[in-house]
Amino acid sequence: QPPSSAMVKFLKSGKVVLLLQGRYAGKKGVIVKTFDDGVDGRKYGHCVVAGIARAPLKVKRGMSEKKIEKRSRVKPFIKTVNFNHLMPTRYAVDIDFKPLGITPDVVQNATKRTEARKSLKKVFQERYTQGKNKWFFSKLRF
Repeated sequence: QPPSSAMVKFLKSGKVVLLLQGRYAGKKGVIVKTFDDGVDGRKYGHCVVAGIARAPLKVKRGMSEKKIEKRSRVKPFIKTVNFNHLMPTRYAVDIDFKPLGITPDVVQNATKRTEARKSLKKVFQERYTQGKNKWFFSKLRF
């Protein structure tokens, strides 16, 4: 097996991945930050993933404004995930996560994580209403 420096790093920030294990198995997420060689607490390759816990539902013309607004909601999640529990896709999302300040210590701290989730919800919601990254916001059918 070649050393990790020789392998191509394709799991980069902005890459859309599918989660394979745990509570959010089968959900889509975007890599925020990667730790290829691990850190003290986690000695394996992992990354911070921001994803969609609940995708928006279909909207029809006959629905009221209120119903459309309710069905268009996105519920996000933030999680630290082992690379083994991710499946990369060919898609990438060009969201800048720097201003949101999502870091591993934010993911650990419950109150900071809640704040980060709220700011992430705004970003995802804005993206969805603009009609960008349609595939990312659709529910995965399998």
